[in-house]
Amino acid sequence: MGVSGTGKTTVAAILAGRLGWLFEEGDALHPQSNIEKMATGHPLTDADRWPWLEKVAQWVEARLDAGENGLITCSALKRSYRDLINRRGSGVVFVYLAGSRETIAARMASRLDHFMPSGLLDSQLADLEEPASDEQVIRVDIGPPPALIAERILEDFGLTAAGQ
Repeated sequence: MGVSGTGKTTVAAILAGRLGWLFEEGDALHPQSNIEKMATGHPLTDADRWPWLEKVAQWVEARLDAGENGLITCSALKRSYRDLINRRGSGVVFVYLAGSRETIAARMASRLDHFMPSGLLDSQLADLEEPASDEQVIRVDIGPPPALIAERILEDFGLTAAGQ
């Protein structure tokens, strides 16, 4: 979880490859209308986000029902969003990729292939509700390179790469 530009997709792809887990890019679950809205510089509202978040929650529940591990990227900016995704209370753990506004803005400015313009960063930061102590969230700083961030996450969860 985290605002756009924190490296969610990059880190999750590294983890999925290392662990052999299923991986879903949460942005792929957005309806086209959401992508077009963001691409034209308009922030999403809660009403825009709920159908997308429902799809994210359904993906998580499908993994749980199948007894599979998986990783899905999602900004999960608000507590209510995280509660929906983990509505079963089934042990879903969020990894919060956090960093300074300056670091995130620089990353967003360097991306060439993403629909989310850097001009929407401030709206995401305004919507972000820092996770509370009663939530299953591990906070990870985005300062190190993505491979080191992934390694830290593996260590925090006590996980080993597939085949090891």
